[in-house]
Amino acid sequence: MKQRIRVVGIVRNENGVLILKRSRSRSEAPVFWELPTGKIKFGEQPEEAMARALAEFTGLTATSVKLKDVITFLGLEGASRLSNLYIVYEVGISKDQKINPLGRYTAYKFIKDPSETTVHLSEASASVFEIEENKLTPNNTTPRSTANSATVYVDGASRGNPGPSGIGYCIYDSAGQVIAQGGEFIGFATSRVAEYYAMRKGVELAIEKGLKSVRFVSDSLMVVNQLNGIFSVKNKDIMPIYRDIKELLKNFENVSFTHVQRSSNVVADTEANEAIDQILNPVI
Repeated sequence: MKQRIRVVGIVRNENGVLILKRSRSRSEAPVFWELPTGKIKFGEQPEEAMARALAEFTGLTATSVKLKDVITFLGLEGASRLSNLYIVYEVGISKDQKINPLGRYTAYKFIKDPSETTVHLSEASASVFEIEENKLTPNNTTPRSTANSATVYVDGASRGNPGPSGIGYCIYDSAGQVIAQGGEFIGFATSRVAEYYAMRKGVELAIEKGLKSVRFVSDSLMVVNQLNGIFSVKNKDIMPIYRDIKELLKNFENVSFTHVQRSSNVVADTEANEAIDQILNPVI
């Protein structure tokens, strides 16, 4: 399967997040907008590619480029499937700089919520925007949720690292309805092992529910980046669980792994900690 890797920049000011209008490659091509997006050239680090692409397409000089997230999803390119991996950066610019759309871009604007504008965002940019700007909630539809996607939130917790540990999960169907929620005590473990056990449990439950298109959400950047192939797995304690997950993923048609802050993963976090509390402080 082919894989397309892109860097995507979130540039913001008081009016919202910067989006750019793509020029038409042909007269009948639809008009759409997207976040500043670029390829990684040979020999470049991803953050270098982000700064270069921003300068080439907008004339802006980045004052900071900070890794924010990594998002993957499957799409179609002609008759074949294409794996898309987007490395998302928070990009800072000075206030006195002027934006000058160049190359494939012909216009720009700042938006706070794509649902409140008439612009047509590309699927990738719409997904990135909604996830990173906290527009993605269980009760909202998204470009992928309308294609029968479900969302699985997972979390692992450890008291002492290593110490008594638990996992939590919450699964929403494509309509935003909870179809599974709970937690389990897994014994004595490190936090990284707990996070991986939580992800495996989420994958197993998604298979049991017959889900085929799923977005897995975790507040562990390590787990998300390793499953996205950004970081390699070098720890013997999590390698068997990692291999189990990769094998289980063959049961899905579309999957993505998304990192969020802990504040956006409250339900799964609460379930994981309550599972530990039930063992350490049982109600008599």
